[in-house]
Amino acid sequence: MSGLLSSLVDTLLSVPAVWVYVLVAALVFAEDAFFVGFVIPGETAAILAGVDASRGHVNLGLAVVVVVVAAIAGDSVGYEVGKHLGSRLLQRPFLARRSARFDAARAFLARRGGSAVFLGRGVAFLRAVMPALAGTAGMTYRRFLAWNALGGTIWGMGTVLVGYLAGNSYARVAHRLGQGGAFVVVAAAITVMIVWRSRRHRSDTGSTSTATSADE
Repeated sequence: MSGLLSSLVDTLLSVPAVWVYVLVAALVFAEDAFFVGFVIPGETAAILAGVDASRGHVNLGLAVVVVVVAAIAGDSVGYEVGKHLGSRLLQRPFLARRSARFDAARAFLARRGGSAVFLGRGVAFLRAVMPALAGTAGMTYRRFLAWNALGGTIWGMGTVLVGYLAGNSYARVAHRLGQGGAFVVVAAAITVMIVWRSRRHRSDTGSTSTATSADE
């Protein structure tokens, strides 16, 4: 199993650098923006971006910036979703099943206020739901943004650096986060690679056809 995981991670890290940035940004953003942090492994993606940077495939500084901006932007969208649609969303079956955890998150937010947004960054469930709960609770966006920016910056830098320091030792990353999340990231990366290669093939084919026509 570990050999398969290493092979899949190598696949992720072999896609063009620009697609690594796009994939990582999309996963980190979606984790917080749409109440889907239960299944979107944004933290895993951020750490694997650091692993990729340690291999010299992507730039470490740019990877950090991408993760931080995506985290802050995703939280901001999550806040707006909660502000305008929160009560209706919470009635959805896939969220209603987690009502006890939502109640605990609300109590934490009521007790800690803005700092709950910052502290929630360190817990996967809270990272996914806290922005929307802050919007639902009527926290002002200015206050939310201050704590969100602080938490997103520290979390983004920290997670990417964890991957960077782990380097090629994927076993440490898998142990840190669990292997399930990594599989989702890698599956998305494989999809990106297939799309990229398909487009490149069509582009090469088109160029060949054009050159042939010109020769005639």
